[in-house]
Amino acid sequence: MKAKTLEELRKIIDEIDNKLIDILNERMLVIKEVGTFKKTSKTAIYRPEREKSIIDRLYNDHKGHLNRAAIEAIFLEIFAISRNFELPELVAYLGPEGSFTHQAAESRFGAMSQYLALDSIRSVFEAIDTSRARFGVVPLENNQEGVVSETIDLLGSMDLHITAEVPLPIHFAFATRCENLQQVKRIYSKDIGFKQCKKFLNESFNGSKIEYIPVNSTSKAAKIALEEDGSAAMCSHIAARMHKVPILFDNIEDSTDNFTRFLIISKDIKNQKSNNDKTSLLAKTTDKPGSLMMLLQDFYNAGINMSKLESRPAKKGKTFKYYFYIDIDGHISDSHISKLFEKHKKDIKWLGSYVKMC
Repeated sequence: MKAKTLEELRKIIDEIDNKLIDILNERMLVIKEVGTFKKTSKTAIYRPEREKSIIDRLYNDHKGHLNRAAIEAIFLEIFAISRNFELPELVAYLGPEGSFTHQAAESRFGAMSQYLALDSIRSVFEAIDTSRARFGVVPLENNQEGVVSETIDLLGSMDLHITAEVPLPIHFAFATRCENLQQVKRIYSKDIGFKQCKKFLNESFNGSKIEYIPVNSTSKAAKIALEEDGSAAMCSHIAARMHKVPILFDNIEDSTDNFTRFLIISKDIKNQKSNNDKTSLLAKTTDKPGSLMMLLQDFYNAGINMSKLESRPAKKGKTFKYYFYIDIDGHISDSHISKLFEKHKKDIKWLGSYVKMC
């Protein structure tokens, strides 16, 4: 059999691409009908449990060269485009543009969605609460640095729900217009960037007279690296891409297990049950000795697995009281969980039940 030339292979690829476009256009026609139905029935547009089940099915039923990560990357973008066909929705996130929170938002809502960068976590919550935006993306915890206390406090004080979680591996890129490290004289990043990339800096610039200049965002660092000769930025991939700064080195962080867990919050969206859910709640206890132990004992007796317990000061009254952020396995509609919520309805605030991603 005669081997195909490069030109012939490219022609085959072009034909396949044309078929893909036709199939995607066909999918969007169906999506428009789905959007009409959802508007009439007031059904939620964003359904993370449905999206996960589609990716699970595609990965399990179609074996080939595409691994799960590739299938997820392709279809999350298709899902995002589809949602914009159904109903364009504004997504608020903790800015600035090019931040890791921006990257987390875009990983779920796609490049085509409309975004609103805000300068504080409170501003994101308020944008959702006032219906200025439909969804908000905020950080909850980093496995290296701990929880973001402001996010937990706002979940307690405002009547918003967790719609989904987004675990994002935090990778720093070394972006610069310099052609080699010898030309770099100044490096810009957030304080945390310098902390989390010490090994790379020591190995690359040991003995060199380099200025390490902290800025308030990795996006700003990338912008400076674009404009200033002899400078570089340690920043997110999305910041380097947004400011069109070449990446000289990728994944320069010390730890390969650096993850931040982000939350997608909304005002009125409640997810349907899937086969792999997580429920988040806030619990308060009385001043009586052993009150927390009794609450935890009820979780144990109900057969509920607790995956996270984080204490926060209540900040009300003169006495020093605490409440607790808790993650458990399961959905609020599960009978053993709903019974426990009913028993402790005065002491527990439901924050959301959503597909478990981490």
